[in-house]
Amino acid sequence: MPDVPDFRLLFDATLSPLLVLDRDFSIVEVNRAYLTATRTQRDIVGHPVFDVFPDNPDDPSADGVANLRRSLETVRASGRTDTMALQRYDIPTDEEGVFAERYWSPVNSPVLDAEGRVAYVIHRVEDVTEFVHLRRVGREQRRAVADAQMRAEGMEIDLFVRAREIREVNEQLSWANAELDAAGRRLREEQRAKDRFIATLSHELRNPLAAASAATELLALDIPDGHPALSVLERQLGTLARMSNDLLDGTRAVTGHLELVREPVDLRSVVDGACADIRGLFGHEGRTLGAVLPPDPVIVDGDRLRLAQVLTNLLSNALKYTRPGGHTEVGLTARDGRARLTVRDDGIGFEPGQAEELFGVFMRAAPAGPDTPEGLGLGLAVVRTVVELHGGEITAHSEGPGKGASFTALLPTTDTTAPQQPRPAPVRAAPRALSILIVKDNIDLAATYRTLLERQGHQVTAVHTGTDALNATESRPFDVVLCDLGLPDMDGYAIARALRSRPDGTDLRLIAVSGFSQGTDRALSRAAGFDAHLTKPLPLTDLLDLLEHLGES
Repeated sequence: MPDVPDFRLLFDATLSPLLVLDRDFSIVEVNRAYLTATRTQRDIVGHPVFDVFPDNPDDPSADGVANLRRSLETVRASGRTDTMALQRYDIPTDEEGVFAERYWSPVNSPVLDAEGRVAYVIHRVEDVTEFVHLRRVGREQRRAVADAQMRAEGMEIDLFVRAREIREVNEQLSWANAELDAAGRRLREEQRAKDRFIATLSHELRNPLAAASAATELLALDIPDGHPALSVLERQLGTLARMSNDLLDGTRAVTGHLELVREPVDLRSVVDGACADIRGLFGHEGRTLGAVLPPDPVIVDGDRLRLAQVLTNLLSNALKYTRPGGHTEVGLTARDGRARLTVRDDGIGFEPGQAEELFGVFMRAAPAGPDTPEGLGLGLAVVRTVVELHGGEITAHSEGPGKGASFTALLPTTDTTAPQQPRPAPVRAAPRALSILIVKDNIDLAATYRTLLERQGHQVTAVHTGTDALNATESRPFDVVLCDLGLPDMDGYAIARALRSRPDGTDLRLIAVSGFSQGTDRALSRAAGFDAHLTKPLPLTDLLDLLEHLGES
């Protein structure tokens, strides 16, 4: 017979904020999520709920106490669950007499005793303050960003609705193990549905992002002297691409589905690479970025790409919250079997008591407003998950608002020698022109890729279905097929298998292009016969480097 679970631990670990009240509406139990949401301590247990959370005396229209009392009395009298409308119910802060504006979505559920009488009331809430604030903010955005922003905001709201559905608490904590198992199965199915939704949304966002990125690169070729609008487009498209990645990685972080490909990695090279990639953005508006590295290697057993993602997310966070002219410093040291990686900025900082909250899903250092930078509040949640998957820990620190912030990751080191990083290849003669077939159902993206590649001297044909791709390869030979995996009539895997089965199929070079880039996705493309797997939005330089390699082979 399986062990009976510890219901107190289950209750405390539940992600929804929960408060248990007796018949007189005094607090008898509270979980960690509720304490975090309301910024209170466990000493509220034993006190009447309306003493702990009175109405805001500075708000003459405050009706939170009256509405909550009415709902609780309804539950006590009827023995039925009462779902309340969206409520404004301000909460006291650490400063005497000061209240913080908060909006909640509450549900009050009865717990019946053996005689069917209400013994307790479970008060469950979700903090929806940010969404209420977002609805008040009416900022105009450029047309290229508006559609993606609307989708992202709608997705966030949908996530909160789904989260409430999948985190339904057992109305009676004494349910049998069989009932708990059934609830767990329903929870996992809802989680999978949410994961599929986010993965699909992230994938769909990549198509317009890829087309816009390719069009920007084409404009850069047409305007060799540059144009101020190009740098704006590049920065904003980069922001949208990071937001799309955060959507997918944020869900994987929460569900524990992030994948690691481990190898000995010298963290110095990770810092060098990440700083080089993002330093251009710091140059905007006079911001500066520095790095202090030790002379000796700092080796960890980790995933190079995920570790680079940790540093990139921390640097992006510093960039967002550092004012023009500010400075960010990256430091790396190693001692007593652990590497210490620190990112310190002189930006807006945060309240010291807010440090742990920053690593939560959809949490941001500053509330939404006209001066708040874009972001989904997922980057630091991904950072914590990646660091913990490597057996490390990460902390945040600030002396207070306006005094800057520092984030410190501690990772276990290893004595294994890191593989030598390849040196830059010497300059080579221009590769031969290739005959390339582009297979993409997105007409704008196919046309832009075609123009970009023809500018490089290649002969390019573009088709938009799998059937047309198979017909085109029968009528004439191609050196390279650049194939999307998601097509209207058949997937790219089927196309690859069909081409490889032909007598001349081994001579063809197949490149998969997809919005999905997990290790399992790449394994599937390799199994189908693809030589390479590129992720949208696809930088032109990456594609040209790969074609140059294929053209020389």
